[in-house]
Parts: sequence; structure tokens; C-alpha cells
Amino acid sequence: MTSPRAASPSASADAPGSVPQPPPRLVLASASPRRLDLLRQIGVQPDLVEGAEVDESPLKEETPRRLALRLAVEKATCLVARYPDSFVLGADTVVVLGRRVLPKADSAEQVRHCLQLLSGRAHRVLTGVALIAPDGRRGRKLVESRVHFKRLTDAETADYLAVGEGEGKAGGYAIQGRAGAFVSAIQGSYSAIVGLPLCETANLLAGMGYRRS
Repeated sequence: MTSPRAASPSASADAPGSVPQPPPRLVLASASPRRLDLLRQIGVQPDLVEGAEVDESPLKEETPRRLALRLAVEKATCLVARYPDSFVLGADTVVVLGRRVLPKADSAEQVRHCLQLLSGRAHRVLTGVALIAPDGRRGRKLVESRVHFKRLTDAETADYLAVGEGEGKAGGYAIQGRAGAFVSAIQGSYSAIVGLPLCETANLLAGMGYRRS
């Protein structure tokens, strides 16, 4: 949703003979190569990519949906002060099993634990997206998808741990990698599960007035 503040005058309103102003830049507030690749997939090339350092711990009694949206907004807000004349895009992905938010696995043991929990079960993937425009308008969107894992054998788990793919990933796996072989079905947005819902992101960018240079 976007707030009703009026947009700033466009460059087309410059006086005759003046030098046209370049369009505002797009800053991706994420160091994730997956999100950068997804944007490029739809022809959007950020002018700058910079990770946003925020505390990703859930607040007391915070729901997973609120967590995903809050972190997306905080990541975008984190860079606005540095790049005030730019569009700033933030996103965050949360993996939820039942009512439990799974961690971003930081070790092989955490990956193993996540896979044991996900094996043979369905879970939710919530991805929040937030966009802040140069004039201060804000838009955000939450996308929920459902992922079904087959029951994993000990050998499959061991092989996955050996390649180290799940470390640093929410829920301990990357659907676009070898863990794709564990997924028996999905409902929702595949790109959101990877890290950025493309349809919703494209609509946010267009609706907030971002134009590709």
C-alpha cells in the first residue's frame, strides 16, 4: 500500500533550455545475489547494491507476517538517509513451520536441524517487500507461499550438508539450488520463495513512479 502524499514535480517541468535531470537511482538494500539476479530477470538493474545491517530478531509476540514486513521496511529505511534522492528497495524472507520462525542457518548443524523439521511436511515462506521513493512515499507488500518437502533420507541430508548450500539461508535451504529436489509442490510465488516476488515488486516500482533509465 502507498501513502497518499503527492509526488514531486517531474523533470519534464524544467525550464526550456535547462539540462534534463537524470532519473532517480534505484538502490537495492540487500547483499543477496539472488535478489539482484531476480531483478535483472525482469530487466531492472539497480544503480547500487548495498546490504542493510538490521537486527532480524523477532519482537515479543510479533507474528511472522509482521516480522517479514517490518524487516523489509527497516532494511529500506536503513539506507534512505545515505541515498535520499533515490528509490530504495528492501526485502526480507521468513520461513515458518506451524507458528515457529526458522532461523537463517549459520552452521551445518542448524541446516541439519531445519531439514529434520521440514522433512515430510509443508511450511510457509513469507517475503516482505518495501520501496521508499525519493519524495518520501512508501509502499510495501507481503507475499505468502507454501512449500511441501518430501521425506528426506539421512543420505540426502548428509549430501546437502556436504555442499554447504543451506548456510546463510532462511530455513536452512535454497529452493533454487540442490534443495529443489526436496520440494514436491509449491503454492504461490516461486520467486518470492527464492527471495523477491517479481510480480509484486514490478508493480510497486511502476506504481511509485520508478522508470528504468
